[in-house]
Amino acid sequence: MTTERVVGGKSVRENSFDEQVAPEVVADKKVPRDTREWLARASAMGELKVLEGVDCEKGIGQITEMLHHDDDAPAVLFDGIPGYPKGFRMLVNTLSRRNRLAMTIGLDENISAAGVVDAWEQWLTEVKPLPVNTVTSGPITENIDTGDDVDLLKFPTPLWHEEDGGRYIGTAVAIVTKDPDTGVVNYGTYRAMVHDRNHTGLYISPGKHGRAHQEAWMARREPMPCVMLVGLSPLHFLGAALEIPEGVNELEWLGGVTGEPVDCIEGKLTGLPIPAGAEIALEGFVLPDEKRMEGPFGEWTGYYASKEQEQPVFRVDAVYHRNDPIMLGCPPQKPPYEGQKFQQYGRSANLRRELRAAGVPGVTAAWAHSVGGCRLFNVVAIKQQYAGHATQAGLAAISCRQGTYLGRVVVVVDEDIDVTDLHEVIWAVCTRHDPERDVQIIKRTTSGNLDPAIEPGKKGYNSRLLIDATRPWEWRDKFPAAMGPEPEEKAQVREDWGWILRGGK
Repeated sequence: MTTERVVGGKSVRENSFDEQVAPEVVADKKVPRDTREWLARASAMGELKVLEGVDCEKGIGQITEMLHHDDDAPAVLFDGIPGYPKGFRMLVNTLSRRNRLAMTIGLDENISAAGVVDAWEQWLTEVKPLPVNTVTSGPITENIDTGDDVDLLKFPTPLWHEEDGGRYIGTAVAIVTKDPDTGVVNYGTYRAMVHDRNHTGLYISPGKHGRAHQEAWMARREPMPCVMLVGLSPLHFLGAALEIPEGVNELEWLGGVTGEPVDCIEGKLTGLPIPAGAEIALEGFVLPDEKRMEGPFGEWTGYYASKEQEQPVFRVDAVYHRNDPIMLGCPPQKPPYEGQKFQQYGRSANLRRELRAAGVPGVTAAWAHSVGGCRLFNVVAIKQQYAGHATQAGLAAISCRQGTYLGRVVVVVDEDIDVTDLHEVIWAVCTRHDPERDVQIIKRTTSGNLDPAIEPGKKGYNSRLLIDATRPWEWRDKFPAAMGPEPEEKAQVREDWGWILRGGK
């Protein structure tokens, strides 16, 4: 089915998704193996739209911003992009809805938020990584460009925000690097701006594993081997964008999560693993002696918090791509946007896991709120056991790996508060905490270049606000009784009767 509309004087077509995928793949409840299986599943769920004729200059970026800020928005596949070969496509907004996220990681599509957090924490603590399965070829080797044939400009990279300093090919990306001393491989998401046909920028925030690898190679004055996956499955984007335990290879961890090792070819130039089912991979080296101006770029805080500045350069020496390749895009927007809508589950699970691992007892729940970019506003629920318990939990939430990077506010609440419900959290703050008694400011904690509240030239440190919104320990038994259901009961009612809110569906 094709529907044609005229938008801004240009013809735009909405098509149905007609990729040839076996019916049994659509019905299969296992994790989709690649982007094309993911698209078939999303289409079968009624969660995908295909648009033709949308331009890269404004259209794709504007539509993506709209999708990110609508909770019911579908995934969108852009095809027939003016100025680019038909079949060179861009996929956006894949993981903004919980049902699509659940499908991506092999969970029931009607799972609750708490269910996703529980599953993710189990993967973080119990999954045994599986070494990658090295193969000699795969869909990613259908086209390999080297030397003068390398041309990043043939891919439809949008200008995501009007004020961006360039086109960012790296938004929903996995960047593969290796520690030069230990050989440990990292799979991370960092931004990359196109400079020309065979160079991109590479901005990695301080404290990230990829940045540590980069600094180790630069200290040796050696080029850093690098692979940038700019077309990859939503599952692999998840693995790259979320924090997993220290020292674990994300590719091997993804194999453990799915129960099947990830098939990878070895990069011809770097020897780094490249998923054989990926759509587009760029291979080359980050140069030790070259920097170029990069940015500005609208970031996940909702601001242009870092201005144009010199950043390392990634020289692309080989491009691998499938026939009719599909790029994956997830540009930052004002919170909450797509990235934060899926990050809230993984980061919340990791925060709860790290608090328990730190020895904080009675931690019943944790939530990294998307309105704070899943970093700036974190909530921890505890079952109080002794005086000072709430302060201990809050300080641990500020200090652990998940909570330390660019945090701002930590709220500690009692176990009867639904930490996922911002209204309940603020209600607890308004009714259980007294500013004179229950607020602490922790100074000189770690920040970063993207912190909009820190004056330019002084970025590096920030302070944290710790709010104890629990019933005061000394007279908790005299505190007025709260009305309404406990979080577990509330979740059960929504599971049993939530269909009423969906118009009987």
